[in-house]
Amino acid sequence: MTQGNRLRNFGDRVVGPGRPVYITGEIGINHNGDLENAFALIDAAAEAGCDAVKFQKRTPEICTPRDQWDIERDTPWGRMTYIDYRHRVEFNEEQYRAIDEYCAKRGIHWFASPWDTEAVEFLEQFDVPAHKVASASLTDDELLRALRATGRTVILSTGMSTPKQIRHAVEVLGSENILLCHATSTYPAKAEELNLRVIHTLQAEYPNVPIGYSGHETGLQTTLAAVALGATFVERHITLDRAMWGSDQAASVEPQGLQRLVRDIRIIEDSLGDGVKKVYESELGPMKKLRRVKGVVAEAEPAQPASV
Repeated sequence: MTQGNRLRNFGDRVVGPGRPVYITGEIGINHNGDLENAFALIDAAAEAGCDAVKFQKRTPEICTPRDQWDIERDTPWGRMTYIDYRHRVEFNEEQYRAIDEYCAKRGIHWFASPWDTEAVEFLEQFDVPAHKVASASLTDDELLRALRATGRTVILSTGMSTPKQIRHAVEVLGSENILLCHATSTYPAKAEELNLRVIHTLQAEYPNVPIGYSGHETGLQTTLAAVALGATFVERHITLDRAMWGSDQAASVEPQGLQRLVRDIRIIEDSLGDGVKKVYESELGPMKKLRRVKGVVAEAEPAQPASV
């Protein structure tokens, strides 16, 4: 299978083996329904060098079980019913127009995880580079069919899912326009449950699909390991402050950590190379100084710089 079969279009970027890792800062609902928080998180992602930010889009009446609508809970905005809370953290069309304009100004993509078919229709008003299927939605065939019908690249997260469920979802979506993300859907996820070698399992199982990683752990090193294992797409939740109110904040990366993550992913990319063993020109001096016996093979030719 050629590498070309594993490349996907994300707006003006191409994602897959041999291409730069596509790095997404998952804002989700960490903005807490505040547009200024969303702008600050977009700024943090853009300044760190992320390719995109991602939101979550729900139609509350569809996504919230009816028996939970009237349950009251304490929130930063006072005590309110759960359905009112779900509306409070959703952005409307006008607010997403503002997000769309702001991301264009900052030179960063944005997209979202729609949780229902009405949310898909809502997002289709915008020229998003892709849609994302949250792990919780992997078994929602109606949603998958609606996403396939858009013709856009679809990122499928595989947390809390069995191999059979993943295979079925891929069959519903079609493999030619998707990217699969390994994930463990615990917030935060324990290191011993990340099972990063599943990245290799998915690469072998789906040879014509690029494989990425959606991380919910604390710390950065395991996400970097995912890149070293071949993840072509990386997503981490981001926050302005892990102590902020909200269920996802504690498993999120703050702006300084995000800068380190993007920097280190780019260093790892540079260091992985093409797998072809060669003698670099920079090694010729040490070779002359340190190698006592030249060997039976003629002196090595220095590596030629890669053509641009």
